[in-house]
Amino acid sequence: MTAREEILGRIRTALGPDRAVPPEVRRDYRLTDGRVPGDPELMALLTDRLEDYKATVVRCAPHEVGGTVGAALRTALGDHDPAAVVVAPGLPPDWRPEGAVEDDGRPVVALAEYAATVTGVTVAIAETGTLVLDGSALCGRRALSLLPDCLVCVVTADQVVGSVPEGLATLDPLAPLTMISGPSATSDIELQRVEGVHGPRTLLVVLVD
Repeated sequence: MTAREEILGRIRTALGPDRAVPPEVRRDYRLTDGRVPGDPELMALLTDRLEDYKATVVRCAPHEVGGTVGAALRTALGDHDPAAVVVAPGLPPDWRPEGAVEDDGRPVVALAEYAATVTGVTVAIAETGTLVLDGSALCGRRALSLLPDCLVCVVTADQVVGSVPEGLATLDPLAPLTMISGPSATSDIELQRVEGVHGPRTLLVVLVD
């Protein structure tokens, strides 16, 4: 018997044979926002939510992604070494800032030496201002988005949905999902906001119209 089976067995014994059957979970909640992905109102709502969480949002046209990512990094990092930026292996070539290094599965601890990361996302939820990364080649492994101090996420219009149920419906529940709503921050200590505790202290979002 495993430890898990032993714990569950003790719980069943404590509850006894006459325990109440749990009620069926209701599933009649709102499943859709009613607006199609990429609706201008959703784009504006996502921008508002992200900026409220202290992220920086820059909008651009599809052919301007690479230049916009590079400009955002220069603003955030100043005169940085281009090789200090690491990108997800599946990031399209025209989204990559010049001189950036592709993540090739190097030891996780080595990722902390980079100043910034650039990734794509799987879906963006406007209602909550949440970006979801799923560990795919476009998003990169989870450590890639957590260790460098600055994270740049490129979001295309067709990835922006309205509600959480809509976003979850697009995801593989077995994938290593990372949900990001603004830069990493906590107020656990004396209610003082401290940024960069559990992940990047700077979040830049390039929203592609």
